[in-house]
Amino acid sequence: MPRTITARGKQRGSPGGGTINIRPQERSIIVTQPGNRSAPTLQPGDRFVHTDPLDPLVAPLLEDLEREYDGRYGTMFGEPAAAEISRYPAEAFTAPGGTFALLLRGGAAISGGAFMTIDESTVEVKRMWTHVDHRGQGLARLVLAELEAEARRRGFRTVVLSTGPRQPEAVRLYLATGYTPLFDPALSAEAIVIHSFTKDLEGAA
Repeated sequence: MPRTITARGKQRGSPGGGTINIRPQERSIIVTQPGNRSAPTLQPGDRFVHTDPLDPLVAPLLEDLEREYDGRYGTMFGEPAAAEISRYPAEAFTAPGGTFALLLRGGAAISGGAFMTIDESTVEVKRMWTHVDHRGQGLARLVLAELEAEARRRGFRTVVLSTGPRQPEAVRLYLATGYTPLFDPALSAEAIVIHSFTKDLEGAA
């Protein structure tokens, strides 16, 4: 049987709700039996925290994303990766309108992602990341599911997100997790350039 890691913390508010006093917030995740090869590789003690971009736990994620974006895209979009990483103020990813969800192991983030509010019913997922030593284990799928669950808890109904032409693994993840592409999949990645997706959380619940 699955084993649940006990969560600590309190439920966060809904959009437009009151002051959020607890940061970071821990949530429970399920550790499946080792024999289930399709399940993400988790360890007892792995846990999610919800926090904001000013938390020191988030810094390695942002630094690694900047390096990776520069490595994959260079000057393809006419600006360095740092411009994208710093494009939005910290408040955009702070409760109640946003969050950073980090999957922690041994007190350090091994995977994570964020969302920010687009309108009263929609959030945009950003900053999806998994540490290079932990890729290929399904952790990004867990992070995405946690972000979707948190968006539902706050009353949002739709998720949008996008990725670039040189991140095929991200495209595969979003297609595999029920996202509808807002582009023609028959075209080449370089012809599409920005790969945008949407998902109805009410239909997926």
